Amino acid sequence: MPRVIRAALVSVRDAFATAGPFILIAIAMLIAAYVVLDPTPPRKVTLATGPDRSAYEDFGQRYAIELKRAGIEVELRRTAGSRENLRLLRQPKERVDLAFIQGGANDVIARSNASNQKKSAEEKAKNEEDDSTVLVSLGSLFYEPYWLFYREEAAKAIDKKTRTLTMIPQLKGMAVNVGGRGSGTPGLTSRLMTVNFMERDDIKRSNLGDTEAVVAILDGKIDAMAMVAAPEAQYVQMLLQTPGIKLLEFSQAEAYARRYGYITPIVLPRGVADLSRDVPPHDVPLIGATTSLVAREGTHPALVQLFVQAAARIHSGPSWTARAGQFPSTQATEFPIAKEAERFYRTGPPVLQRYLPFWLANLIDRMWVALFSIIAILIPLSRLVPPLYEFRVRSRIFRWYRNLRDIENDMDDRAETRDELLQRLDKLDARVSAIAVPLSYTDEVYALRSHIDLVRAKLAKAPA
Repeated sequence: MPRVIRAALVSVRDAFATAGPFILIAIAMLIAAYVVLDPTPPRKVTLATGPDRSAYEDFGQRYAIELKRAGIEVELRRTAGSRENLRLLRQPKERVDLAFIQGGANDVIARSNASNQKKSAEEKAKNEEDDSTVLVSLGSLFYEPYWLFYREEAAKAIDKKTRTLTMIPQLKGMAVNVGGRGSGTPGLTSRLMTVNFMERDDIKRSNLGDTEAVVAILDGKIDAMAMVAAPEAQYVQMLLQTPGIKLLEFSQAEAYARRYGYITPIVLPRGVADLSRDVPPHDVPLIGATTSLVAREGTHPALVQLFVQAAARIHSGPSWTARAGQFPSTQATEFPIAKEAERFYRTGPPVLQRYLPFWLANLIDRMWVALFSIIAILIPLSRLVPPLYEFRVRSRIFRWYRNLRDIENDMDDRAETRDELLQRLDKLDARVSAIAVPLSYTDEVYALRSHIDLVRAKLAKAPA
């Protein structure tokens, strides 16, 4: 191997050997920061939606498409509705990470639990365990009106002229489907009846699902049906345009909103369902709840960021009951806003995600504080590298001075003959000549060899 290449390789080897411990320290700190910060989100997440053909299911499919672009698989779990979604989120054994929750569902469950005084010890322990799970909101997404459709014929006895219902007490004596079990509709219906001093027996209650209820009201088997759903729901749009089916107009919508914080007065604009047929023929006052996207507190921050960004793309447009840009929002949420969601509403998406792939932007965004901290620690330590490098190279030369001094001492003590000492000097000179050092330290080698020549000259003058 040529000497120049050999010297270069030796220089590189010494540099790595000297800086090696610091490189290992940096790598260890990066690994520790990666483990602690956990910047990479899970590749699969479960979202609880709602019944078949509901707006929840439709929105869930749109979220799955949005997050697929970032390499995240969203598993949709079909449920009965908000109440079941809330229970799934609060049960640690259930693999549900996020869910659509209707406003008031949390309050309805809390009151239902408080009213049941005959629970077993096992049920009470389960409820306490469920209540211990902390939930956070990613923001409110849209209004869900409380639709109370009724058959026009059923209202004939109340108002023969207009056949229009405007108050809940007018439902007395009718066969009313109050919503499927597990959804938020039965609880809200019971609350509306209670505030109007109505008893359970004042109506003929049924708990059919939305599909069965629609079939029943069209067949005349029930007089009315309640449903809490987004205007985008297929059943809502169909019933609004079905002859003989009318919508209860909440003339006291503002009063309901003043009594319950999770109820919002909503106006269904004239002609919004069908402009050509002018359906509805006038503005219809309704009440509704605000639906939020809720997650467990331990949900990965990167997932929260992705879902909030998807919510902004999905729900920011105009709808039948909201203007463009009104949603998503931090208003009208029953749960505290997640920190990552609050960050999005305050500053928008991270800057790096606008220009880099999600995985890289997320990694830098989660790790930059740790990276700067590691750099701040390594900069002072890096000042030790040049002195250690110099010591390592020079020690390769200086250690031969001990041999040279021993030869000179043996010469003064006459411990060996001149020929023996000369042989030792020649061996030392040969070894020193074979030392490979960086070019910048060659003068140290020549200095040692000149000192060997001085001892040799002194030995030549000494008496035999």
